Amino acid sequence: MNAADSGAHPQRFEILIVPEHVTGLANADLATAAIRAAVVTVTGERGASGYPRYAGHGVVADIDPATQTVEALLVDGAELDYGLSARAIPTTRH
Repeated sequence: MNAADSGAHPQRFEILIVPEHVTGLANADLATAAIRAAVVTVTGERGASGYPRYAGHGVVADIDPATQTVEALLVDGAELDYGLSARAIPTTRH
């Protein structure tokens, strides 16, 4: 990732794993509904999806930083179970 890329988008996201039926909630409410949360940091690599890769706390995610969409995700090396979804929220937390 070049210097222009690294400054243009969030360096960290909080990934919230929530049940798919949880929709329309504000970020603070999503955090209370999450069954798992992890702060991920940009790795400088691009994933197979072509988006920047973020990793941390057992989570590896390809995230479109412009739309904050999780394009690919592994949690402890496995894909999410059916019925769960991931949300990415920019954060300054570590």
